[in-house]
Amino acid sequence: MEHTGNIAEKNIRKALFILISITTLIRIFVAATLELSVDEVYYWTYALYPDWSHFDHPPMVGWVIQLFSLNLLFDNELALRMDAIVISILNTLTIYSIGKYIKNPLTGLYAALLFNASVYCSVLAGNFIIPDTPQLLFWLLSLKFFLKALPAGWPGRQEDRQLLLASLFAGLAIISKYHGVFIWAGAGLYILIYNRAWFKKPSLYAGVVISALFTLPIIIWNIRNDWISFNFHSGRVTPAFEIRPDYFFTEIFGQVAYNNPVNYVLIVMAMVAIWKGKKFIRPEYRKILLLDFLPIWAVFTSFAIFRSTLPHWTGPAFTPLIVVAAAWLADKPVAGVKNILFPKPVRIAIILLYSLMLLAWGLINYYPGTIGKKSPVSQYGDMDFTLDMYGWKQLKGKFEKVLQRDVASGKISEDAPIINPRYFPGAEIDYYIGRPLHKKVILPGNIKDIHKYAWINEYRGGLKKGESAYMITTSNWYHDPYEFYSNNFEKIHPMDTIEIRRSGVTAYYAFIYIMESYKGNFSSPFHVESPK
Repeated sequence: MEHTGNIAEKNIRKALFILISITTLIRIFVAATLELSVDEVYYWTYALYPDWSHFDHPPMVGWVIQLFSLNLLFDNELALRMDAIVISILNTLTIYSIGKYIKNPLTGLYAALLFNASVYCSVLAGNFIIPDTPQLLFWLLSLKFFLKALPAGWPGRQEDRQLLLASLFAGLAIISKYHGVFIWAGAGLYILIYNRAWFKKPSLYAGVVISALFTLPIIIWNIRNDWISFNFHSGRVTPAFEIRPDYFFTEIFGQVAYNNPVNYVLIVMAMVAIWKGKKFIRPEYRKILLLDFLPIWAVFTSFAIFRSTLPHWTGPAFTPLIVVAAAWLADKPVAGVKNILFPKPVRIAIILLYSLMLLAWGLINYYPGTIGKKSPVSQYGDMDFTLDMYGWKQLKGKFEKVLQRDVASGKISEDAPIINPRYFPGAEIDYYIGRPLHKKVILPGNIKDIHKYAWINEYRGGLKKGESAYMITTSNWYHDPYEFYSNNFEKIHPMDTIEIRRSGVTAYYAFIYIMESYKGNFSSPFHVESPK
């Protein structure tokens, strides 16, 4: 059944080393040459203001940023993304070890290759700092030890230890992102359906307790904050009971795109082979892998029938299927040994991903102007995804000159804060302008718009009555100051329009306003309220 040709394991390990080396160098290059996205700078605030949990997510992403940046001692783009780069290496080694364990080293290599060809695994959670980054590592580690523990007919001490390790990593996945609870859903289904002997083992209940302990910081924080995080997320996924085929097909298309279309086809082909009774993987491992996939995929895909979802919510579901596809691919008869380390489908998947990465990198850094809207001026660059990570350093340099001029002329005080009504692009303004210029950034607004900044505003002292402030807003994310703040300041003065150029062509505009004399009458701008 196993078919590895004449390839020695040392050659497979050499190929794995080459894969890790090349992908790591690519990630370092990308991390050092792209500005941070709005999500990344927002999670930077988790490290800047650590807490037991946060409005959007549990605290792990902030902790790993603190760890790898030495508590923000180094806080440039490369330093902040270093956690993703290191975790990507660990993820590749882990999925290799899973494939090797369930079948053979060639399966491990194919799993590592397909993993690094996945947009979700290799780019979103592999190059950028988001909660999925640590979650994916702990998800894979938990899966690895569940695969070792759960199939035992009568679990012994070794299986007990492996189950406890799986539980530990499941807990770490939960404190990385709430989706981590689905690891136990898959494991629980396997135990319930295929191996009820575990119900007689104290280690199972100890494992559940170990994972549950990791929820305590989240629960304590939510108790102190009126369960605001759970209320927020329940509002995002509560079905609207209006069938929306457009949402559903967008979700399915997103899953295909995020996992790489080639990977997706290989997974479907492996699933068809299983349905036809092909025995390329031991039944107990197949069942665990499929049940690790099923709960999280079924829940969020079913949500998409009724309301808008994000494709990366199901991202972890496809990692066990990558292993299944790798096992199927490793079982295919191969004529000779030429290119067996890198079979054609795998080569196509990797070439497709990294070609798209190169294209996206080039568009972000060098596309002349914008691929988005060009009128009206207030929306110039709107709908251009490439501008999410471009122009903020340029804006900082140009705004600094405006600031120096206005302070010198007495139009505004040197310590005047900067405001914006939303965390995007408020967090970008905070990181790229407020941080280097030592300016306090405050986001007066509804908690649904400002998220963690409801707490950050209080940490920074909020706005004082009579205080004037700058408002910076950009045309690709335009927020009208009169719409948001006309009743909260004595006067609003349009001051400057700053042109942000890319390859010599206008990409978007930044609009600078002086908000004169805060009235102190904003409706609870700095106090946490439950989302309506």
